[in-house]
Amino acid sequence: MKCPQCVYTNPDGVKFCLSCGEKFFKNNTKEDENSLFYEFAHYVDMVPRFERSVEPKFQNVFSRVFRNHSELEAERLFIVGTALTTPKITEVTETWPKPWLFARVFIFALIAFLGLYIGVGYFRNVNFIPGLIIVGAFAVPLTTLIFFWEMNAPQNIAFYRIIYVVFIGGILSMLVALLFFDILKHNINPITIGVAEELAKAITVITFVRYRKYRYILNGLLIGAAVGAGFAAFETAGYALRALLSGDGKNLYTTMLWRGILAPGGHVAWAALTGAAFCRVQGDQPFKFNMLFNIKFLRVFILVILMHALWDTQIPGMFPFGQIFLMVSSWIVVFLLIRAGLKEIGNKKLTFKYHSNIH
Repeated sequence: MKCPQCVYTNPDGVKFCLSCGEKFFKNNTKEDENSLFYEFAHYVDMVPRFERSVEPKFQNVFSRVFRNHSELEAERLFIVGTALTTPKITEVTETWPKPWLFARVFIFALIAFLGLYIGVGYFRNVNFIPGLIIVGAFAVPLTTLIFFWEMNAPQNIAFYRIIYVVFIGGILSMLVALLFFDILKHNINPITIGVAEELAKAITVITFVRYRKYRYILNGLLIGAAVGAGFAAFETAGYALRALLSGDGKNLYTTMLWRGILAPGGHVAWAALTGAAFCRVQGDQPFKFNMLFNIKFLRVFILVILMHALWDTQIPGMFPFGQIFLMVSSWIVVFLLIRAGLKEIGNKKLTFKYHSNIH
């Protein structure tokens, strides 16, 4: 089936062009029964048709991880969020998404890391060291970010935008944190570290999500996770380089191993929670400074600061058991906010339908 818009040859049976997204005609009229996005989502089995509960069911959330998925299906996931593939609110399902791509990304990163490890450890080639540090630093934060991206039910943020936020947001939040550390240089402790770094990430996240395009709780989770992923990866790369320069090769791998294991419950989750809390307060309204003092935002932000402070507290047993406990606690709050985000979508759909019926 050749596309009349870009002359790309598509497989038979598709409803839109896989190259440019052009909707195909049927009997010289456009099919109105479903939107472009719904056809796209239904074709790759992204839209659950039977499950209607927004209660957390972990066996369902991760049920597609171990299924077979084609390369074409993976490629199509990356075209969401464009002008052609962003759905209307009435076309968004409020059921729990079932992500799977994040697991594949982790496997790819692990294979790349093992290859670099062989280059350094077996062949003693120092040219592999920069790649080893970069892949080791980004592997888990990027995997966690892909999970948040797949959980973004509105599908209104393109992946290229997420990559932009990872790099720009990550380095910007680190620079702001350094500014705070310079101000607090005579009073550095776990509490001030938590305040400085979380405030820096919060400022950066709010800079990105204050535009009304990103008005959903799930959008805040995703943008926050992108900033946190950049922050975590750059910080891990720095610690790994310090370990390498110390002359202890084992310390390099130990640093990357533990920071990778704990990364999902650290900067990525904390920044995601901050972004979700702010979007929950902002909603469809223009940004106002007093939103930062809303109790719904403050209680989450203060919780994040306390978790960060406890994470850095040097008390017996904190590493690794206390940090694992904090990681689990962070993700409990994450899933609670995902549930709130899905319920928000359901309420917006009902409101839209109500106003449509009135008019």
